[in-house]
Amino acid sequence: MATAALNLASLTAAPIQLPTTMTKVAPLPGSATVSGQLSLSQQNAPAASLGSASAAVAPTMSVDPVWAEKVSAATGIPRRALTAYAAADLTVDAEQPGCGIGWNTLAAIGEIESGHGSHGGSVLSDTGYPTPAIRGIALDGSGVAAITDTDGGVWDDDAVWDRAVGPMQFIPDTWARWGADGSGDGAADPNQIDDAALATARYLCHGGDMTGSETWRAAVFSYNHVDSYVNDVAAVANQYAQHSAGAR
Repeated sequence: MATAALNLASLTAAPIQLPTTMTKVAPLPGSATVSGQLSLSQQNAPAASLGSASAAVAPTMSVDPVWAEKVSAATGIPRRALTAYAAADLTVDAEQPGCGIGWNTLAAIGEIESGHGSHGGSVLSDTGYPTPAIRGIALDGSGVAAITDTDGGVWDDDAVWDRAVGPMQFIPDTWARWGADGSGDGAADPNQIDDAALATARYLCHGGDMTGSETWRAAVFSYNHVDSYVNDVAAVANQYAQHSAGAR
């Protein structure tokens, strides 16, 4: 989760060796695809520093429905969630072509954080909202970071402690700086998967190029400061890339 709770038991987990995988970004109808690379090493990555980002309405990026159907079937990622990850990838590729983030990295984070919006029996609707809403545990210092309330309970329904919110598990304070409107409805809502996926992509890309091993690890480590989390994201992202290779 974005700058969220630290699982104290995971801090000493050793990084694992992971393969290098090439994956294509979701194509716009009638457009050429763009290549993105996921390359990882065993070296621990430093956390990237937080910056500010605009929550302005992003241009709505269309994802090829044929691509989405094929890749959803090949990977098991629900089509609604996959479309959000792919659209966020396309949007950030247009905004920051030097980043090179792949849709599969976003999908891996979405899988680990909330099972693509299905955590706790939630169902991701066509509008992009999980029902019931997804909330993390109270960040009260009990085996996790202690973060007192920063949003008055507006996003996390807790006026005492902050909780991670939505399918990408944003902490309210992080959302205040990085919230985005990926759905184009004029509002930035961490509960809505298009908004959350775009915010995640911008957050990960704020440090620049993600096509290198160390920079990729640094970006994901900044999202959740646990080495085992970075390794898990990499493993799932590579799995998605491999499964989708024959679906294009």
